[in-house]
Amino acid sequence: MLSSDKVARITAAMPFWLTYILPPLVWLGAVQGGLWVLLPPLATWYLFSALDAALGLNRENADPLTEERQLFWYRLGVVCWAPVQFLTLYALIWYLGRADHLSGWETFGVMFGTGVMTGSVGIVYAHELLHQSNRVERSLGDWLLAMVLYSHFRSEHLLVHHLWVGTPRDPVTARYNEGFHRYYARVLRDCPVSAFRAEAALLKRRGLPWWHRRNPFWKYAALQLAMAALAVALAGWFGLLFFAVQAGVAIWQLELTNYVEHYALTRRHLGEGKYEHVKPHHSWNSAHTATNWLLINLQRHSDHHYKPDRRFPLLQTYEETEAPQLPYGYPIMTMAAMVPPLWRRIMNPKVRAWRRTWYPDIEDWAPYNKAQTPTPRGAG
Repeated sequence: MLSSDKVARITAAMPFWLTYILPPLVWLGAVQGGLWVLLPPLATWYLFSALDAALGLNRENADPLTEERQLFWYRLGVVCWAPVQFLTLYALIWYLGRADHLSGWETFGVMFGTGVMTGSVGIVYAHELLHQSNRVERSLGDWLLAMVLYSHFRSEHLLVHHLWVGTPRDPVTARYNEGFHRYYARVLRDCPVSAFRAEAALLKRRGLPWWHRRNPFWKYAALQLAMAALAVALAGWFGLLFFAVQAGVAIWQLELTNYVEHYALTRRHLGEGKYEHVKPHHSWNSAHTATNWLLINLQRHSDHHYKPDRRFPLLQTYEETEAPQLPYGYPIMTMAAMVPPLWRRIMNPKVRAWRRTWYPDIEDWAPYNKAQTPTPRGAG
């Protein structure tokens, strides 16, 4: 176990700052054009996967009792990303709105690369920030989500996913044999409604109507409108197109990650709408070193569900006997998810082995496969 003193060193935090190579890579594509526009996806999906192959697994855990003050360099890297992304995104919109040296496919390549940046890093950092109690950090998380038109993710993630993961109430728990493309259409349809229901129910318990000013959906709408309006102000309809394309790419990456994280891992129904507590074996994990740098330990997902407010450098990894492990890091697994037959070939045997290990007494999995077990009691 890494001691608190070792965790606190700047050298221990620096690998997580590698994500800051992405803004210069996006700018390189915007200025140079050509194949340079491919650098952001090549770096995030392939370079970090290659580093995984070279560096192997990191099963070392930091001392979870490390004090907040000793995590300064980690927190700084996350907090600084919000202004860096904001300036990069809108400067690119302004620049490309006036540039005439790029072809149509090169322009789209820059938009796509920007979405890789705002999705692979921006949404992951927003996820880290929205789990914190600090108001400034949570506000920065809201700004990052508004930059990709996915503000409702905060409500869905905090009020639904963490409570009801592995049950029919959680839209983002992918079902057994559900291909990503079908899953993607379903979550785009269901998640905003699910998030709004959760916020309305919370307000009702406080004796307030859904239209009360404390409903964060008003804030979500205002922030997203402001972000889109700024894009238009900087580059007209082209700016809005750029903004929408990068947001779409970012959302696609987020939902690919959601799909991988809990694919077919369901909680046991105990009867009368009761479900077992969330346990480490209800999340897929990966200990691949480099992609955990890129995704600030998001792949240590079981511990995140155990301690949602635990800051990312303190998240603990698990052995195969405690939680299921992915054969590769998230970038390779999400690429596999885009090809459903390949995904099923890789993952369905692992799901069946998981079921034999953790639930050998369950003979009929059909209701779990189709999310037809009862709605959790209290979920609404």
